[in-house]
Amino acid sequence: MGNGLVNVRDQKFILFEQIGIEKLFNSEKYGDYTVDDANMMLGEAEKLAVNVMAPTYAEGDKEGCTFTEGKVKVPSCYHAAYKKICETGWFCASRDPEVGGQGMPLSLFSACAELFDAANFALMMYPGLTCGAAALIEKFGTEAQKKKYMYKMYAGEFGGTMCLTEPGAGSDVGALRTKAVKQADGSYKISGTKMFISSGDHDLTGNNIHAVLARIEGDPVGTDGISIFIVPKVLVNADGSLGAPNDVVTGNIEHKMGIKGSATCTLNFGEEENCVGELLGRERQGMEIMFHMMNEARLEVGMQGLGHSSAAFEHARDYARERVQSRAVWDMTNPAAPAVTIIEHPDVRRTLLWMKAYVEGMRALNYYVAYAFDRAEIAQDQVEKKKWLGVVELLTPVCKAFSSDKGVEICSLAIDIYGGYGYCSEYPVEQYLRDVKIACIYEGTNGIQALDLVGRKLAQNHGENLKNMFAEIGKTAAVAGADPQLQELGGALAKAAQALGQVSLQFKEWADGSGLVLPILNARPFLGLLGDLLVGWQLVQGAQVAAASLNKIYTQAGAQTSAERRSFTRNNADAAFYEGKIASATYFASTILPTIKGRCLGILAGDRTPIEMLDASFG
Repeated sequence: MGNGLVNVRDQKFILFEQIGIEKLFNSEKYGDYTVDDANMMLGEAEKLAVNVMAPTYAEGDKEGCTFTEGKVKVPSCYHAAYKKICETGWFCASRDPEVGGQGMPLSLFSACAELFDAANFALMMYPGLTCGAAALIEKFGTEAQKKKYMYKMYAGEFGGTMCLTEPGAGSDVGALRTKAVKQADGSYKISGTKMFISSGDHDLTGNNIHAVLARIEGDPVGTDGISIFIVPKVLVNADGSLGAPNDVVTGNIEHKMGIKGSATCTLNFGEEENCVGELLGRERQGMEIMFHMMNEARLEVGMQGLGHSSAAFEHARDYARERVQSRAVWDMTNPAAPAVTIIEHPDVRRTLLWMKAYVEGMRALNYYVAYAFDRAEIAQDQVEKKKWLGVVELLTPVCKAFSSDKGVEICSLAIDIYGGYGYCSEYPVEQYLRDVKIACIYEGTNGIQALDLVGRKLAQNHGENLKNMFAEIGKTAAVAGADPQLQELGGALAKAAQALGQVSLQFKEWADGSGLVLPILNARPFLGLLGDLLVGWQLVQGAQVAAASLNKIYTQAGAQTSAERRSFTRNNADAAFYEGKIASATYFASTILPTIKGRCLGILAGDRTPIEMLDASFG
């Protein structure tokens, strides 16, 4: 029986059978964990997601956040759920036990987070933003700052935010106008306005600690002159007690398309010229500090896309199994034939398999990148550490952008499965679509992720990160190609990788010759192609593991012929699961991977029409 949110069986398959995260448990850092512990953690996460968080999903969306007399209130049902998250140790589970966490590997925590995100991402944004801000204080703060802020943030007693975006500046962080003026006591007076601040103000905690990007008076323009400051909503005394309100005023909350339970605020700092901030790290170190959490934040947004996709697929599949409509295609001319469930109709089956393949592939990709974070943490030497950090650097923009873009498609298709009912708030899929769209925009729009990938990441480490990735894909393709059962999958993966490799080489030639215009013009299509290749890689890899396990099951059962195996699989959950994994990979290799070559040819044509056409020609 499913939980309506995430396929936990597939989570465990990817973690333990495909990736093998138990290798982490041999390290000193994660040595206290066992496979049994990991399974127990997943079970507890599932209970919290299903029993505590999911019931707040529709209610929180309906009530939304309210803004009255300068104060923000979150949906009332969030309070008990937030308290439960804190009490059960999930608030900062992936952080070190010394700061209040459980020291959980990020790969394991990501699987738990998928359950939480699928249950109610808007609610999870409050602990997520807080932990992100607290992590910066943990890494760059003084001992005094940690005592004043970090521990209470990790405990969920204080909230936290990241304040980057400003009116008019948007994604151009270097254009910020927020100013910091140093005072005689070493503090700073902060003045300026920040907008689109997630969790910017709320009533879940007694204080909110803002990490604010600002330019110290006299420092140079652009990103090089930016510093970062700790700015509490309520000043904190040296002994940890709350003092007077700081000069931080909430201007408004945004009325949004989705994630309505998340308070997205405009914050005005220093309207009374008395907003006090503390420098975090060194002067002009703001962007370096902010980028410290960027990769993990991008993975978290990728997990949002995955979580919504997973829940949308689970609901759509279950609905298709229950909804009875129309005769089967093979009985279409028989007026006496009974109507069947819509999962029997070919187009619905194809749509569900497309969704299933992408959900499973994105799950494997995101978990793999989280695993790369973990491997970098426990690396025994700099060569190994550099290798795994290379995976993180190259693939996090893909996780963020690809998972969120596909999340929108998957949630939209879920509505199609429901038909007109899916467009109504009676069913949850319309909310999934509204909630997932923001993942394409914040933490750097998907267009910016593509620019980062093509403009910075492909050439990073002298191109070795990209070469290593293609080498790993090549190994998977070669092994699959040598297996008679999977050779077509291996061949499709190899051809797709070759086609995309040619594009990456052409990008370098264009950059060395005519400049970056064509690579930048094609950055977003390239990211989509790379995403498809990576998903295909993960699915083929999963199919290899599944096929080996399935063959053992059939051998033990004495099921030799195709008919015997099909009959056996109908009544054996493990065999059905493994058959499903192979089906996902086979479908993807047959229908998606072959399209990569044609799409690559479109890029290699070097068409410059979007750049060269006149503005007036857009209409």
